[in-house]
Amino acid sequence: MKKLIVFMSVMIVLLSACSESEKTAGEKEAVTEKKSEESEAVEVDKGLLNVEITLPASMFEGEDADSSIAEAEKEGIKVTRNDDGSVTYKMSKAKHKEMMKEMETELQKTIADTKNGEDYPSVKEVTNNKDFSEFTLEVDREAYENSFDEFAVFGLGLSGMFYQLFNGVDPEDYEVKILVKDSATGEVFNEVIYPDAMEEAGDES
Repeated sequence: MKKLIVFMSVMIVLLSACSESEKTAGEKEAVTEKKSEESEAVEVDKGLLNVEITLPASMFEGEDADSSIAEAEKEGIKVTRNDDGSVTYKMSKAKHKEMMKEMETELQKTIADTKNGEDYPSVKEVTNNKDFSEFTLEVDREAYENSFDEFAVFGLGLSGMFYQLFNGVDPEDYEVKILVKDSATGEVFNEVIYPDAMEEAGDES
């Protein structure tokens, strides 16, 4: 079971890395065509006894998919390579529950590192709702606006999106709202909505 946790942690890192690289690429070139949402979205199908998670082919570009798949199969997860390059993982509800618990633990660690670590000194507090669809950052406004601490918003936005996707939220409906509040006055001076913010960044390039 530890291997399952390691595997899913690797997948989370992989997904985050892929999404960040896709965002960067989108900022460098104009979007001339849109790929099918069905082929690009993470799909989750919760049955009575099992859960199926389908990852699009783009998630495996430049990565060693074979080793990840082999590790999953060792844990009793059925893996199917689809004709479009996507990969479907079929697991018991118990394993899916464990995976979501691990993702929650990793998210809580990210939140703790954001407010307590040295990377984002302007961030004083981070709170969130139960399903990680909304975060509030309390910051030293002047320090925040004169630093690169906005990257904290991006990291939490991505993490919240993937948590919802793997938990079965429809790709058409999922959303993460991040409020940035002045710790001195209580004023919310910035609101960022994901994935809209990523799409807007691509359109502006």
